Amino acid sequence: MAVSTTKSAYGQGIAQGLPFVLVIVPFGLLFGVVGTEAGLNLAEVMGFSVLVIAGAAQFTAVQLMTDNAPIVLILAASLTVNLRMAMYSASLVPHLGRATLWQRALVAYMNVDQLFAASSARYEQTPDEPLRDKLAFFFGVATPIVPLWYVSTFGGATLGATVPPAFALDFALPITFLAMVGPLLRTVPHVAAAIVSASLALAFAGMPAGVGLLIAAVAACVTGAAVETWMEARQ
Repeated sequence: MAVSTTKSAYGQGIAQGLPFVLVIVPFGLLFGVVGTEAGLNLAEVMGFSVLVIAGAAQFTAVQLMTDNAPIVLILAASLTVNLRMAMYSASLVPHLGRATLWQRALVAYMNVDQLFAASSARYEQTPDEPLRDKLAFFFGVATPIVPLWYVSTFGGATLGATVPPAFALDFALPITFLAMVGPLLRTVPHVAAAIVSASLALAFAGMPAGVGLLIAAVAACVTGAAVETWMEARQ
């Protein structure tokens, strides 16, 4: 029975991960193209995608490298963009924190936006699900996403500038985040945090890469916590 439920959870994870392929592939292609146009060779482009495996931070780093920014600024901006991963990890600890070291290492490596969105939604619905099934679901979601990220990056880097601009591959990033955030806006604090985050991110768009995003993220967290505290006090 345990093996059966685990296989079922893995299969459900794959099914949840498949729709993300529609944005993972063009996003990976776009990074491959951008990285090549920025002067990186194939090994450097693939090193980014395999070692960093975080599209937004990769784009930030490549853009700053193109602008000849100092290494310290490149690292600081990339880390700032990826601060959300720390929040993702903290959110998954109650569900996956009892996993073995190697399992947690794999989860940490693959804990990108799409995997977190699908897994956290599942875990909230079935909080008492066995750990092995939760892990099976997480790795199931990763199965179509992670390999295709590598393959699509390789394809973009190989094709390079031959990809026509008419393909508009840059649509992938905003569409991905809209698809992930939309289903999570289920409470007033969530909506308030999203509004503040989006408003400040736009207001501070002219600031150095990553700085405006960091301010928006902190303000959104404070807003969400304040609204939730206020609602609880009223009740």
